[in-house]
Amino acid sequence: MGRAIPETVLERMGRATSRVQEESPLPADILESDTAYRVILDAPGATASDVQVQVTDGTIEVRIDRFRPFNEGFEMLFPGRGLELDGQVPLPEGAIDADGTTATLTDHGTLVITVPKAPTPAAEDTDEPNETAA
Repeated sequence: MGRAIPETVLERMGRATSRVQEESPLPADILESDTAYRVILDAPGATASDVQVQVTDGTIEVRIDRFRPFNEGFEMLFPGRGLELDGQVPLPEGAIDADGTTATLTDHGTLVITVPKAPTPAAEDTDEPNETAA
């Protein structure tokens, strides 16, 4: 019985830690160049099939569904890693080309999302003379 109480406490603490991680939005770095935005998120333990990226109305939505592999000969005492991670990153509305978005998951567990900027309308040529009626 003495061993059951510490195990129960660890398990409950682990589940609470996991829930906090799952309910907290994924932190992201947002970078900008002349032609694109780049969003960088940490996704440790995720595989490419665990990651979903969607761009809707100028917002990048990320969902990562990880799983815990079975470790033969070991019991789970502290399930502290969140398995369902979500995040949203707003970008300037109307300034992106969602169709050109790419997402890459590195071997180190970093998710890199690149969103091209929408083409800007060409500046009107002001060198042409105005036509006037004669």
